[in-house]
Amino acid sequence: MIQETIVTTHDMDGQPHLAPMGIHYEDNALIILPFKPSSTLDNLRDSHVAVINYCDDVRVFAGCLTGRRDWPLRAAEKVSAPVLACALAHTEVEVLRIEEHPVRPKVICSMVHQVTHAPFQGFNRAQFAVLEAAILVSRLTLLTPEKIANEIAYLRIGFNKTAGAREHEAWAWLMTAIDNFTKGVTQP
Repeated sequence: MIQETIVTTHDMDGQPHLAPMGIHYEDNALIILPFKPSSTLDNLRDSHVAVINYCDDVRVFAGCLTGRRDWPLRAAEKVSAPVLACALAHTEVEVLRIEEHPVRPKVICSMVHQVTHAPFQGFNRAQFAVLEAAILVSRLTLLTPEKIANEIAYLRIGFNKTAGAREHEAWAWLMTAIDNFTKGVTQP
């Protein structure tokens, strides 16, 4: 199973880093698979801890991919990595080992502490569309322009039916990122 989350880590100077990532679950371990190069991977190698944040505010996912990483954080209870303040729940983890790979190392983590802050009310279709569009934005260099256009056209159907203010804001950030990419404009 893969769950779309926000992974928070910190560098050697204690500076936080947020990254949207699909976390894999195998047996009793959580597996983080960052692509190289990756600040998340560097931070996991240095600090050996992270927080897996479960969040329903899709602006955080879209924001992290479009240069908006300044989301409120707070201290975790058992590890030094921060918790996303708007997380509905979070899991604090420690790195058990890293299985090297030239493209996408496998970081196997154990759960240290789990907390639920608020109930998850479910995603509407617009939130799902924003998450899928965010995944597309994270892979723009890997996909053809036709694939991107087709996926966005399909996602826009559900988005237009159910989007609220948060989803509109996040969608606009992602569409700007796609437009800038197609025009050759570098992202922040």
